[in-house]
Amino acid sequence: MNQPTHYPAAHEMSALEIHRLVPLVPSPTAPLAPVQSGGVPAVASIVLPDGRVVTGYAVAPAQPEPITAKPAVSRAAVNVALGGVGFLAVCGGLFLLTAFITTLTALVTQLIILAAVIFGGWIAVQVFSRSGHRGGTTVNIRKAVIKRSHFHG
Repeated sequence: MNQPTHYPAAHEMSALEIHRLVPLVPSPTAPLAPVQSGGVPAVASIVLPDGRVVTGYAVAPAQPEPITAKPAVSRAAVNVALGGVGFLAVCGGLFLLTAFITTLTALVTQLIILAAVIFGGWIAVQVFSRSGHRGGTTVNIRKAVIKRSHFHG
């Protein structure tokens, strides 16, 4: 079963020793050994100020990750610029489409007017020409006499 954790009371705390961290300084008598060719570092010993000897591996300090160079222009600025270019491309395309539709409408209108002029001219020639009745039958209704559904002139 779990035992309750005992916390020292105030009068017990005075008997506790306070240890401060002391940086480890390599002993002048035991220099750090270079890393062996196998990849395992050599064992080194350090003599502490109070005379104790600490033995362990010599570890090279950790190298920080290289800082990646920031681009000259921020990504937000690039995105805004690309959005602006895209917007201008769409506006230009819509302008060209509008111009094309306007031109096509004008062309169709001119073709309709041309057809009306040509057809109207042909009709005018047919109506106002006197020599256009060759081979046709001309009936003078005022002089005609109608007998049994036949015209007699």
